[in-house]
Amino acid sequence: MHSISDILDELNALDRTGKAPYFRPRDAATLLVLDRGDDGALRVLMGKRHMRHKFMPGAWVFPGGRVDAVDSRVRAVDDYAPAVLDRLMVDMKGPKTPARARAFAIAAIRETWEEAGLMIGTAGDVASTASTEEDPHDAALAFAAHGLVPAIGAMRFVARAITPPGRPRRFDTRFFAISAQAIGAHAASGVGPSGELEDVAWVTFAEARARPELPPITKAVLAELDNRLIRDPAFGTDHPVPYYRWVRDRFVRTEI
Repeated sequence: MHSISDILDELNALDRTGKAPYFRPRDAATLLVLDRGDDGALRVLMGKRHMRHKFMPGAWVFPGGRVDAVDSRVRAVDDYAPAVLDRLMVDMKGPKTPARARAFAIAAIRETWEEAGLMIGTAGDVASTASTEEDPHDAALAFAAHGLVPAIGAMRFVARAITPPGRPRRFDTRFFAISAQAIGAHAASGVGPSGELEDVAWVTFAEARARPELPPITKAVLAELDNRLIRDPAFGTDHPVPYYRWVRDRFVRTEI
């Protein structure tokens, strides 16, 4: 088991001398796709952010990004487990609606396609809100072309973290996880059409932690998920979710 106090100590030891103007955190979502190989080792899909990014350039991360307005209008074939939806609604900034909560999962699925070339959905007719132009970055259009509808029912809410003040970009990020075995239908075609991630690979948790480019909050989420799977190997839905945020002059961790 990983020590929560050690996780917090590492987060709070970071240099906080940045003095960027105050930015309100924007909603974001990230997806940890988990796969247990023939050797029994659990692996997660990760990649390296391009150096051109202003937010965490060169970092080794999970697929993910900002929630867009269109994400709340994309239909999924199923819905969250009730316990997952309830926890996503806790301390939600702005309108507290199930549609906004579902948009987090849709954004995570969309970003996973755009950044890693992996579609998470099941066969069906998608009610696309996409444009009619052939834009390979348009996830709704791409799903429709493959005859897939995004599926969110097997997704688990595993962590939430808000970027502290003083950073040039701030996000209120919901971290989801899903087992690759729970994906009803998917198309993997290497790195996704946006090219935002490079060196996309399936890595063990130990291999990920060994990367010097691993951000501390990403390391914290891996540790939290590791602890959760030790307590709950069945990966159920009714499990407290760690919530990291900046209060006064340090990170605090509560549970949702």
